[in-house]
Amino acid sequence: MLETHDLSAGYEGVPALRSVDFRVGPQERVAILGPNGAGKSTLLKTISGTVTPEVGSIRFDGQDLLALSPHQRVEAGIVHVPQGRMIFASMTVADNLRLGGHRSAARQRHDERRDLVLEIFPALADMLSRDGGALSGGQQQMLAVARGVMACPRLLMLDEPSMGLAPRAADEIFEGVAALLQSETTAMIVVEQRAYEALEVCDRAYVLESGEVALEATNEELLGDERLAAAYLGTEL
Repeated sequence: MLETHDLSAGYEGVPALRSVDFRVGPQERVAILGPNGAGKSTLLKTISGTVTPEVGSIRFDGQDLLALSPHQRVEAGIVHVPQGRMIFASMTVADNLRLGGHRSAARQRHDERRDLVLEIFPALADMLSRDGGALSGGQQQMLAVARGVMACPRLLMLDEPSMGLAPRAADEIFEGVAALLQSETTAMIVVEQRAYEALEVCDRAYVLESGEVALEATNEELLGDERLAAAYLGTEL
């Protein structure tokens, strides 16, 4: 479904990704793990089109993704929920959700999708008329993920969904993601510091170190091998 080959990217001459080969199959869920500064967010940004790679290729269903603008990539079904929530604070929860469903494939399914996201994140159901900026951090993150789901994504990319949240709020986010995956066939990429939680909802994982792929393994391989777990799932991840 999605495949990068020899992908390198950076910022003002400073490399962030080096020759990354990465793939996600149809309906597959893949975690990207690694320490801060490893290039995890940069990889998602190159896929969504907000960072232009220096070399390499990205293909989505056989199509050259680098030939498409970020907007066209959304229309193709690639939806990126970035770090920092980035909701529209002065707009209501309902309007944030409505904007999430602006993709052409989702416009006729607004009510159905809204019912789905309110089932996944029931805390939002009583807040539809409240401004996004009035929500707690955990609720804003729920809204950010829900807005992405409203777009009927074929590939949903979540960048650090638990960042800055209290443990209980982070647990609620992962519970919602798990519930989503039970009802949807959407492929997904999750960048996350809480490695164990990410692996619980994913099939495979890539570990990035200094912009390079240090390891590719299934979640069973990572969790079942004490040496791998100690090396790659320690407190630094």
